[in-house]
Parts: sequence; C-alpha cells; structure tokens
Amino acid sequence: MTTVLLTGFEPFAGDATNPSGDAVNLVADHWTGPENLVMAVLPVTFHGARLQLLELIVEHSPDVIIATGLAGGRTGIAVERVALNLKDARIPDNSGEQPVDEPSVRHAPDAHFATLPVKAIAADIMAAGIPASVSYSAGTFVCNHVMFAALDGGEPGDRAAGFIHVPYATENAPEGQPSLPLSDIAQALRIAIRTSLDTEVDHSYAAGSIW
Repeated sequence: MTTVLLTGFEPFAGDATNPSGDAVNLVADHWTGPENLVMAVLPVTFHGARLQLLELIVEHSPDVIIATGLAGGRTGIAVERVALNLKDARIPDNSGEQPVDEPSVRHAPDAHFATLPVKAIAADIMAAGIPASVSYSAGTFVCNHVMFAALDGGEPGDRAAGFIHVPYATENAPEGQPSLPLSDIAQALRIAIRTSLDTEVDHSYAAGSIW
C-alpha cells in the first residue's frame, strides 16, 4: 500500500497554536484513503525534528513526504522548491538552540530541490480557490532543516518529498497578520497529497548543488 507521511509542527515563539500541526491533525481526522496516511507533529527543535522525521522514514518507508510549517506574514500556501544545507537561526528553537551559519548535514550537497510536483501542487490549490504559490526560500530555521532532511540521503526518485509553508489560521491569527481559515489550510494539504500521488515528476535536477 502507498504510504504518505504528513508532518506539522508544535507551537513556537510564544504562540499558543501552530496551524501546521492543527491542519495535519485535521487532515488525519478526516482521512479516508485509500493510501496509508502517517501523521506526526514535530518539535520545533533542530535536533529533535530531524531525528523524529528520520525515525518515521525508517519505520514507515513513505512513498510521499509532505512536511509543513508556519510562515507568519505570508498570505497564502507556499510550496517550497529548494532546501538549503544551512542552519542560521534568527531566534532560538524550542530547546534554546540557535545555530548560526552551520550546515544542516556536514559533507552533504549545498541544497536539494523538492521532488514533489511543486508547480502542479500550487496550481491545483489555486484552482480550488485557495491562494498559493511556489516559493524559492524555505528560510534557514527548523522548517528548512526538516525539508533538507526529508530530501537528503536518498537517490532522486526514491520518493516524492518536500515542504509546504502555511500562513496563520484565521481562528488563532495574531491581530493584523494575514491568515486563512484552518479548513482551507487542511484542504490545501489534501490537494497537495493527491497531486503528489497523481503527478509524475522529473527528478533529474533534484539532488546535488543548485548551480
């Protein structure tokens, strides 16, 4: 059976909730298959998030990995195309770690491209009336670190993997911050899963240096 691994994050930086974690829980609560869905909410820590993700990959051997995280200030769903081999934290993670100018994985490539069909995902989400775009910067915090971990260590084409940033959920958004209803965020993730399963991707560019 085809297995999909879908992850979000716990709250961080003083927020009471994290829409990525809330949305993946909502997707899991209403999942009807036919694929096997494995859902996890990762800690917002460089060490813990990567370790848990890799343990999930070893345990479940997923065919598709879609990791998600919050990008406060963005107005829509952002489907990330590139993960940098870089940890450069503006603020500490939830364990107090704040790496600066460190590689995510030593002796690994400078970057990895997503092996999800990023343009098709963004187009299908927009076709459903939910704002979305392809993004070329996943940042240098734990989100980017997890995306790099999902893509590193395998051969291109082994699995479809990547990362999606989501805005605040309207139900819990700080005043003045752009947001989307949590139900729309969850629907966007369902679309991302289905598009990833149904779209063939050329993985020839996906590994190695970005240049």
